[in-house]
Amino acid sequence: MEFGIAFKGEIDPKRTVAIARQVEGAGFDYAWFFDSHILWADPYPKIALCMEHTERLRYGPLVTNPKVRDWSVAASLFATLSKISNGRFDIAVGRGDSSMRVMGKKPGTIAYTTEFCAAVRTMVAGESYQYDECPAPVFMDWVDKHKLPVWIAAYGPKALKMAGEIGDGLALQLADPGLC
Repeated sequence: MEFGIAFKGEIDPKRTVAIARQVEGAGFDYAWFFDSHILWADPYPKIALCMEHTERLRYGPLVTNPKVRDWSVAASLFATLSKISNGRFDIAVGRGDSSMRVMGKKPGTIAYTTEFCAAVRTMVAGESYQYDECPAPVFMDWVDKHKLPVWIAAYGPKALKMAGEIGDGLALQLADPGLC
């Protein structure tokens, strides 16, 4: 069994690093950081900071949203974090329920989320990818060609089906319905 911890965005960076080191020492496997741009501070600077101070712990956003992070920018960010951590970076991706709904917008579709996952996974692996909006395949020649584990955040039947088809893992939220 694997264990992880999830960090909210308002925790002080020095405290976040101290906790990451402590949970790594206790045998935890993952450190996830909330990624909902209106609700929390951007997680990626803290992820990079913690990576510098740990050796084994895997990191990732929980949950990134393809509707607010362009796939090409996300692929570059994820490849950079994978490179500086020697492959200790995963992502959890969802349709963007919290970050889109707080702005009064609809979350992304299953198809859009699936395409985003394929694009970033392929690009981080050092392969070329032709997204439907690009006239030709694109390629980042500087990546270290790491496998990017993609966890799918899902709770409805269609999203759970997608998770089973394309995901390396499932991020399942179980909460009091009154909180949603």
